[in-house]
Amino acid sequence: MDRGEIIIYQMPDGSTNLDVRLENETIWLTQAQMVMLFERDQSVISKHIRNIFQEKELDKISVYAKFAYTATDGKSYNVEHYNLDVIISVGYRVKSQRGTQFRIWANKVLEKNGILYKANGSRLIENNTLVALTLMIAESRTEEKDMMLKVVVNLINRNN
Repeated sequence: MDRGEIIIYQMPDGSTNLDVRLENETIWLTQAQMVMLFERDQSVISKHIRNIFQEKELDKISVYAKFAYTATDGKSYNVEHYNLDVIISVGYRVKSQRGTQFRIWANKVLEKNGILYKANGSRLIENNTLVALTLMIAESRTEEKDMMLKVVVNLINRNN
């Protein structure tokens, strides 16, 4: 999976498909893809990403990458991508139902590929705030609770 693969995410309403990059044990989207996913203006998505880094919610070095993309003209371009941590953070900030649906789908894809999504859990342990994860679980939709509980159990087992 180091070289990455592209998987297709279809919006539940069938309106849009996104070519999602699966690489380095996470899912990556461009800013333009987040605009389509969250149905928000590019300036809104850009502002939230900028704030995520300014507020030090996430460290840009670990959640940002440029991937080569060959355009229809045959030229190769480096395109900025953001990983699932950023996608989830933006989704919480824009309060998007489509973002919630994408997060559920992404976690299933990662789990299917033998990857336990651990980035949120790692960040919480670094900040010593497992309480925050517990609150997230309590506020989550039913379909997200099982996945989040798996993360908590994994974190507890890893720290013992």
